[in-house]
Amino acid sequence: MLTVLLRATILFLSAVFVVRLMGKRQVGQLQPYELVIAIMIAELAATPMEDVGVPLLYGIVPMLTLLILHSAFSVACVKNQRLREFLNGMPSVLIRRGVIQKAELLRSCYNLNDLLEELRACGVLNPAEVGTAVLETSGKMSVFPKSAYRPVTPMDLQLETGYEGIPLILVQDGDVDRRNLRRGGLDEAWLQKTLAAQGFPDARQVLLASLDTGGMLFVQGKGEKPRLKIFRALAPEKAVW
Repeated sequence: MLTVLLRATILFLSAVFVVRLMGKRQVGQLQPYELVIAIMIAELAATPMEDVGVPLLYGIVPMLTLLILHSAFSVACVKNQRLREFLNGMPSVLIRRGVIQKAELLRSCYNLNDLLEELRACGVLNPAEVGTAVLETSGKMSVFPKSAYRPVTPMDLQLETGYEGIPLILVQDGDVDRRNLRRGGLDEAWLQKTLAAQGFPDARQVLLASLDTGGMLFVQGKGEKPRLKIFRALAPEKAVW
């Protein structure tokens, strides 16, 4: 039994290692050849796991081979457009200028129900509101509404807006993220003083503290009735990460 557990653990870690090196795509975003490789890796890991008579190397070596093939194909696709089109395919425009392209639906093996379902998943109930809909090579639908139906933007109103970047997570479940503090040009003394002024004398009392690029700090404490604080902790011009 111990042998089976060890084999299963080794094969599991090997499969995770190989898939992790393939990149950060989600399953729904895999290109066709990447999906084939992922399925083959699962099969290669399952065979030695089920049969203890099969050497572990019979599963690990082919997985590493597939990883090398994936890397080679990925590099080749970057450098060669024709190979990229052959392996990945090309996006299909299913709705162009508000008109459903029936020929593209047939070519993509899509029916109207599939199209309407994908539009609803993208938050569109009425296809009359869609100007362009593109079926990407990963199978994901990109939907762009007609200009008359898109939300009003600050540019439409001729308003100037500041930069919006990724907020820095300074405290997470009581743990101070020193790397993010350094990234924002801050230190623990500043954080402790700022939190103490809002009623959090110890960072371990904080569930989450997040500083955005506008200088606003969001703090939520721990407990059944957590305290919430949202206040300006930095001048916007000092939020430079």
